[in-house]
Amino acid sequence: MIKITLPDGSIKEFESGITAMEVAKSISEGLARNVISASFNGETIETATPLTTDGSLVLYTWRDDEGKKAFWHSTSHVLAQALEELYPGVKLTIGPAIDNGFYYDVDLGERSISDKDFKKIEDKMLEIARGKYDYNMRAVSKAEALDFYKEQGNEYKVELIENLEDGTITFCDHSSFTDLCRGGHIPNTGMIKAVKVMSVAGAYWRGDENNKQLTRVYGISFPKQKELKEYLELLEEAKKRDHRKLGKELELFTFSQKVGQGLPLWLPKGAALRERLENFLKKAQKKAGYEQVVSPHIGNKDLYVTSGHYAKYGEDSFQPINTPAEGEEFLLKPMNCPHHCEIYNSRPWSYRELPKRFAEFGTVYRYEQSGELHGLTRVRGFTQDDAHIFCTPDQLDQEFKNVIDLVLYVFGSLGFEDFTAQVSLRDPEKPEKYIGDAENWEKAEQAIIKAANEKGLNYVVETGEAAFYGPKLDFMVKDALNRSWQLGTIQVDYNLPDRFDLHYKGSDNELHRPVMIHRAPFGSMERFVAILLEHTGGNFPLWLMPEQATILSLSEKYENYAKKVLNLLENHEIRALVDNRNETIGRKIREAEMNKIPFMLIVGEQEALDGTISVRKHGGEDIGTITVDAFAKVVDEEINKTLKPFNV
Repeated sequence: MIKITLPDGSIKEFESGITAMEVAKSISEGLARNVISASFNGETIETATPLTTDGSLVLYTWRDDEGKKAFWHSTSHVLAQALEELYPGVKLTIGPAIDNGFYYDVDLGERSISDKDFKKIEDKMLEIARGKYDYNMRAVSKAEALDFYKEQGNEYKVELIENLEDGTITFCDHSSFTDLCRGGHIPNTGMIKAVKVMSVAGAYWRGDENNKQLTRVYGISFPKQKELKEYLELLEEAKKRDHRKLGKELELFTFSQKVGQGLPLWLPKGAALRERLENFLKKAQKKAGYEQVVSPHIGNKDLYVTSGHYAKYGEDSFQPINTPAEGEEFLLKPMNCPHHCEIYNSRPWSYRELPKRFAEFGTVYRYEQSGELHGLTRVRGFTQDDAHIFCTPDQLDQEFKNVIDLVLYVFGSLGFEDFTAQVSLRDPEKPEKYIGDAENWEKAEQAIIKAANEKGLNYVVETGEAAFYGPKLDFMVKDALNRSWQLGTIQVDYNLPDRFDLHYKGSDNELHRPVMIHRAPFGSMERFVAILLEHTGGNFPLWLMPEQATILSLSEKYENYAKKVLNLLENHEIRALVDNRNETIGRKIREAEMNKIPFMLIVGEQEALDGTISVRKHGGEDIGTITVDAFAKVVDEEINKTLKPFNV
């Protein structure tokens, strides 16, 4: 008998040799029908793999990320088989699951695949899937694996196998198809009910531009046709919400090749939006005891050598800037934290003066590859809402929890309600990735876990996701399209205070090392605005909108009254503009709707006589004819629904 520990902590005994699927059946037939894949003692296994030792078993369904990964990985095999049958002589390379679906890189020789071929590929995949073929793993010797692919003339698989150790090589078979594979599959192809070839692209073998360019076929699959339909509808909605499209339409930002790739230019409306976001956070930070600082856009190379950033990120930085002085090198600032360390170091501190909380909207620069640039989400110059807290070890717990409160306040004010916290720890198997000693790392990690528990956060633990100088608490936020984004981060750092020799004088009159907290609720202004644009579809919270109202005059005769209304709105600090163009009122309303202006205030003869405005809300709701003072109350009430004061 063996003992199997389930995720709820319960332990069940079974005869040695039982499979994960049989364990699922012992729990319920419904679970067994939905099990896609499994892991045993942290290792991915097949649902038909015999279990012969005590251990922990996790069963995955389509609802789990690991389940989707197995489903899409399994479908990539079906795609590969379909391509082999449709394009005889095609050479297969690799075909992994990705965040949304899977791809397979293939060498088609002189042939090509276009979107006209997608339908026949999909049909062939579904034909194979309907065969309900089991996925069977088998171990093969290195010699046997090499012979198999040499006979096929597939030099790509041969190269992969040559880099593998004998005794670790496995093949996966289904139907008449065999592929080199490490495992992690669904029980059989019949679970695949819907497939879609999404696109094709070029991809160099092993990502090396000196190698041959292959054809990469992207696809996605689902256990139900309905889910594919919903996914495609979501993609269409995502296209409408693409921040690059909305940013252009709403005149928020632009890019210029003459300025340089990845360097956004903020237009007046976008700059005003940024300013409101900055002022919103500055107001909350001031209540929380932060002090604003400013640091330069460049720094001496030695600064980043001391911090460790040059060793870790030197390749991603812009090349050193040489000055007229011989041997003097500067870098465009890749991080704000080394500068803040030097601000702290500018004078001695007593424990009575801590914590010190330095905040800065500091612009930093990273040289991202041109192929990785993407609108505002991946740029070469961006502004971080950075702050660094220098505190005593005894203050760490409360300071960390205070930052969590600030991050949650930011999310709530901007409509991000669905999120999971992620405790990002170091990978103990790869100590070379990190700086500092193990004891300090342990203290920092435990401090984060303790704070997350005390604040009642719903969190997951991810090993290997820590920053190189310390563990962190990241916030993974889901947007309106159910996509997950990392927004907001808090990091505990014992290492930079060591590297910069930071001190404070304790109650014992001795010098002690402070602990450093890095935090950025927005992350970067550019990326945050992009995500907020796509989350809201451009319908920002009312307090943040570039224009909260537009005044639409029925004709030129009422232009003076429209200007009077504008002045009254300005007295109420409501942002508005007058549309007095010689256009029909219908066209003015349509354009205001397209520009996502929250309120349309229509003025004509009757409104001018009565001193009122006819109010129409974005989306078509008619509020009626009211005074400007009454409208100001409507605006205040709506703003107060989302923008609450930050309570320390």
